[in-house]
Amino acid sequence: MAKQLDESGTASRILDVAEELVQTRGFDGFSYAHVAVELGVTSPSLHYHFGSKAELGEALIERYAARFLEALDGIERDGADSLAKLGAYARVYGDVLRRRRMCLCGMLAAGYDTLPEKMRDAVIRFFDENERWLARVLEEGARDGSVAFGGDARDVAQSIISGLEGAMLVARPYGDAARFDVAARRILDGLVKRR
Repeated sequence: MAKQLDESGTASRILDVAEELVQTRGFDGFSYAHVAVELGVTSPSLHYHFGSKAELGEALIERYAARFLEALDGIERDGADSLAKLGAYARVYGDVLRRRRMCLCGMLAAGYDTLPEKMRDAVIRFFDENERWLARVLEEGARDGSVAFGGDARDVAQSIISGLEGAMLVARPYGDAARFDVAARRILDGLVKRR
């Protein structure tokens, strides 16, 4: 991946700029030249840290997935019931949208066929890790009675991710995070145990 971070954190700054570009334009919608201009550096400087755009893309996914998993760990530490955990999970997506961005891996999935194989694998890993986490939360909720659903927890987890990613996508052209919030609430309301 990236060479060791230098004193000024150039590699980290490159990742910051590239992440925003991918989340707003897509992976095919930016080049090293865009990043270089934003940072006021030369393209060879970028290649020193990330030898290719594919290498940069892999580093972006790795960092994004690690931060996402940290957010999930934070949700776990809060010790709330499963329904509250699912609400916090949806807010992670909503917070990204409120920053006028899209989920990095959702944007990459939209251009999946054009991605290098290692990036494709990393995108799938991101969604698989999210599905595993959600399935575990759903199973806990079914056991403690805080959520109810029919079928396999992994299938429900897949539906939640698909619903939230789709809700982001549809809310984006309106510039209205409230549209996302309504959809997320509807998704989660379907899991509330009816008495």
